[in-house]
Amino acid sequence: MKLRLLPIVLSVAISAIVLFGGWFVYQSVAMENPLTEVINNTPGVELVNTHITNGKAELELKLQPGTNLREVYSRIQKEGAEILGDRVFAVKVVNESSPEIDSWWSSALFDVAQSMETRQYAEIPKNLQERAAASGGSINVSTEMDDKYVYIALTDGEKSKYVMLPRTPTLMGVWPNE
Repeated sequence: MKLRLLPIVLSVAISAIVLFGGWFVYQSVAMENPLTEVINNTPGVELVNTHITNGKAELELKLQPGTNLREVYSRIQKEGAEILGDRVFAVKVVNESSPEIDSWWSSALFDVAQSMETRQYAEIPKNLQERAAASGGSINVSTEMDDKYVYIALTDGEKSKYVMLPRTPTLMGVWPNE
C-alpha cells in the first residue's frame, strides 16, 4: 500500500488550522470580548491589555485619577466570575506616575512593608496620611482593604500610582507556633 504525501500533509494542515482557529475564536468570543465589555462598562477604567490562559487571567488597566481600585477589582471579579471560572485573576495598573510620587512612595515603602509583614494593616493608612501631611499635602493618599488585598492610591494632580498589596491570611493551627 502506497501512501501519498500530499493528501496527508493537506489533512494535517487543515486539521491544525481548524483546531487552532477554533481555539482562537473561542478565546476571543467567549473569553476576551465579554471581559472587555465588563471593563468598558466600568467608569474610570480603560483596558490596556488582556492575557488569558488556562490557569490565569491578567488584565492591564489604566485608571483615571480618583477611581477606586478596590471597587474596580471587585466589580470585574463579580461580573466576570462566569467568564473567569477558576482562573487566578490578576490586575496590573499601568498609570503614568510622576517622579515626585515615585520618590514619595519609595520613602514610605519601608513603613508599609513593615505593616504588611506584621499584619498590622491599620497602621498603613495612618502612616501614609501622616507622611502625606508632613510632605506638604500635594499628594493625596487613599487606602482600602478587602480579604485579598490592601489597595493604595496616590494622586498628584493628573498623575497617579495604584498599588495592590496581597494580604496573607493567618494560618490556623493547633499550636501558636505552627
